[in-house]
Amino acid sequence: MSRRDEQALLERVTALLADPTHSGHPLFEPLEALVEKYRNQQQQLERLISISDRYQMLALEARQVTQKRYENSLRRQQKLSRISDGYQAMMRERNRALRQDSTHDPLTQLANRRLIDERLRQLEASGQPYTLVLMDIDRFKTINDRHGHDVGDRLLVAIADAMREVLRESDLCGRWGGEEFILLLAETRIDEARIIVERLRDRVSAVTITSCEEKLSVTLSAGISEHRIGERHLTTLQHADQALLEAKRSGRDRCLVASH
Repeated sequence: MSRRDEQALLERVTALLADPTHSGHPLFEPLEALVEKYRNQQQQLERLISISDRYQMLALEARQVTQKRYENSLRRQQKLSRISDGYQAMMRERNRALRQDSTHDPLTQLANRRLIDERLRQLEASGQPYTLVLMDIDRFKTINDRHGHDVGDRLLVAIADAMREVLRESDLCGRWGGEEFILLLAETRIDEARIIVERLRDRVSAVTITSCEEKLSVTLSAGISEHRIGERHLTTLQHADQALLEAKRSGRDRCLVASH
């Protein structure tokens, strides 16, 4: 029976009980008690339904609060993750910059003495063959004296860029000091090294910069020394330096191989 039918039946019975002509009927009292019990049960049921509705509403509100807290917590975690990622990226970039600063010349961005020395020790420890080249810009002091150090620095940067264009990916070129450069050629014999150095000298001689409407260019002197098995890298370096000195004494603008 539907709720609507139950309500119609209750109203009909209530109307019969309200009729004085039925007050003496033997079913009057049992039927009145049954109606009263039904009404009490209905009231209890309505209270239970009301309690259930309030509980469900509170549970829904609790779920909504929990969901909101979870979403807020998730947003905070995502924000912290972004901050952490940004901080880590910044630290990686800073470490890379520190590494770059500690191993490269700040003016030319070529390798510095520290990196060259580190690589030489590695090659010496591994027994890998290599050739060392020391190079010096001819009459660079004259350019500094006549045009100033700013012009000299511009020239050094232009020369470093020219060197990078010529050298192989495996070659390591560094600024050894002032206008002197060093070239580390791994797995390279003396004949191949001479070809590389001559190509590099040709490229450097083509570099020009302008100062007070005057075009400036330079030449390069070089000394080459091939590392020998069992020889300390400092000894190889001394041989290259001696060859460079001989090239300068012989008139500059040339490349000489160490005689040892």
